[in-house]
Amino acid sequence: MSDDERDEPRVRSRDESHDAGYVTAEAALVIPVLVLITGMLLWGVMVACAQIQCEDAARAGARAAARSETPGAVGVVARSAAPRGARVALTRDGDLVRVRVDAASPGVGPLTVGLRGEAAALAEETVGR
Repeated sequence: MSDDERDEPRVRSRDESHDAGYVTAEAALVIPVLVLITGMLLWGVMVACAQIQCEDAARAGARAAARSETPGAVGVVARSAAPRGARVALTRDGDLVRVRVDAASPGVGPLTVGLRGEAAALAEETVGR
């Protein structure tokens, strides 16, 4: 290649100049969609984790209630494993103690979902009767 050929400006073909803006337009549409999908996936994972916390808290509370701990102690045990702001309800149904944990999922407005975990355990003082 001679020096004269290098100095000449390259002339774009008609197809190259026509496609120049499509990449920018496609990126402008795709990137917000990807961000939205990623946000929805993260929200779903956070809700699933909060649901698991509700279930674990209910089980921990039921075990404490089965050991004949006071209702206050059962509430402390259940709330320590539950998501922030959870409500704990303890009931006794014959030989069974039941603990229900209600909480709201992380999120704002319509993204908030009510979560519930329930567990039951046989009271220890009734075993062997």
